[in-house]
Amino acid sequence: MKRSLPMLSTALLTAVGAMLFFGVNGDAYIDPSVMTYMIQAIAGVVIAVGAIVGICFRRARKKISRTLNIDENRGKEVESDEIVIRDEKDESAHS
Repeated sequence: MKRSLPMLSTALLTAVGAMLFFGVNGDAYIDPSVMTYMIQAIAGVVIAVGAIVGICFRRARKKISRTLNIDENRGKEVESDEIVIRDEKDESAHS
């Protein structure tokens, strides 16, 4: 088992090197619509990576805040959730 891994990696490296060294150059035309799809695919990957980085950043910041006992809402004023609804009938009776 221990001998087969270096042999496999050497064979794989040799095969990849041979493909790169003896590769055939091809002259091909890229259709403009294919480039549009490529741009959309690249934009999608960039947006997805940005979302993942943002989520990881928020989780790390939250974990660090908990570890250091930092309260983001300290010193902020919070309004009450009470909603007062008055009828016109009630206001005329008090007047």
